[in-house]
Amino acid sequence: MTAAVSGVAGVNAALVHVAARFASDRHDRQRRRHLDQADFDALRDAGYGLSGAPAAEGGLWDSPNASVRPVAQLLHTLARGDSSVALVSAMHPAVLSYWLVTPEVAPEHQAAWDAQRRWVFQSVRDGHWWGTITSEPGSGGDVLRTRATARPSDPAPGQEEIPGRHYRLTGEKHFGSGSGIASFMLTTALPEGELEAGWFFLDVRENRQTGTSGGTTGDATGHATGGTTSAPATPRGMTLTAPWDGHGMTATQSHGMRFADFPAVRLAAPGSLTTIPARSGAVIGCWFTAVTAGIVSAALEAARGALSPRLDSLHPYEQVEWARARTEAWLIEQAFEGMLRAVEIAPTPDDPAARLAVLQGKTAIAELAETVLTRLCRIIGGGTFARHSPFGFWFEDVRALGFLRPPWSLAYDRLIDSP
Repeated sequence: MTAAVSGVAGVNAALVHVAARFASDRHDRQRRRHLDQADFDALRDAGYGLSGAPAAEGGLWDSPNASVRPVAQLLHTLARGDSSVALVSAMHPAVLSYWLVTPEVAPEHQAAWDAQRRWVFQSVRDGHWWGTITSEPGSGGDVLRTRATARPSDPAPGQEEIPGRHYRLTGEKHFGSGSGIASFMLTTALPEGELEAGWFFLDVRENRQTGTSGGTTGDATGHATGGTTSAPATPRGMTLTAPWDGHGMTATQSHGMRFADFPAVRLAAPGSLTTIPARSGAVIGCWFTAVTAGIVSAALEAARGALSPRLDSLHPYEQVEWARARTEAWLIEQAFEGMLRAVEIAPTPDDPAARLAVLQGKTAIAELAETVLTRLCRIIGGGTFARHSPFGFWFEDVRALGFLRPPWSLAYDRLIDSP
């Protein structure tokens, strides 16, 4: 066992207690429409943030093969306590995997890439959270079909120390999960004078500190501290267009934003539009799926507790549905294990067989999770539709996996095109 993997075990032990505390407050947490900075401070104190930095830089990352399972376990543990916090937390190592999984590039670009990686990992050690705001209205979830543009620019004031080519980005984006919590967000845009889009990251630290939007004062969590409308604080050039309304995972703060000449820094690895996602896609797929698997695990445990007093008196229909729910939950565990093993034995990070196995597992689990929660809701009865029950919330939570990258249409396009 490497030192990095051993370190993750210690973090998971701490997260077990954090998740248990979250779960003890589940009734109120499932009704929140906002994230709480204190939760992410607790995750940082537990060491989770270091999942986004390599061991050589003081983090917990070793390699895709060695790290996919330990980080997935962290997210599985966290999802049993709070679905929304877990999903936003999954974005952190997922985004940072772009720098983690690709330590080497063409020799002429290596020095610039190394400098950017060191700066990125230092931000992780400093306690900053990373997220993504890549999706665009009308794109069908395909982040490569960006209509946002980026023009070369001098570094913005205060960003001179960030290594990489600096730009100004303009465009409409949505599903910025973790808005108001994340300090930096990954996105795509078409650079001026080029034919292919590129990857950029945005420094949104000002979003966590100052500003107003919609005439309402906002705080660091993105929910209102005064007035009548909930709205996050937004820096200049970044306008809130669609506050998260709590649909699906209620508190992910997946706001929509419009950017106008907003400072952006381009990834220093050239030609990274498809190559880096290909290298990191398998681990990212496992980590998003870990959240859903954790939710199903928590829901099944809660259902078992709710049903135990009347297991002997269940109607025949309820008995069959309970047996089928347990069987499908078992299938989820097997599919998830298959995804993890495929990455662990992959000869390269972009191995096609591993990527296909992860996509198949993620798609199967997305469908099975909805079915399991539907069965549990039917067995437990009409109370699942009341606000005092956690099961209706969990049902909406697991549906989110089917809308995460790649969304249903793209997922099936890739499955059909696979040999």
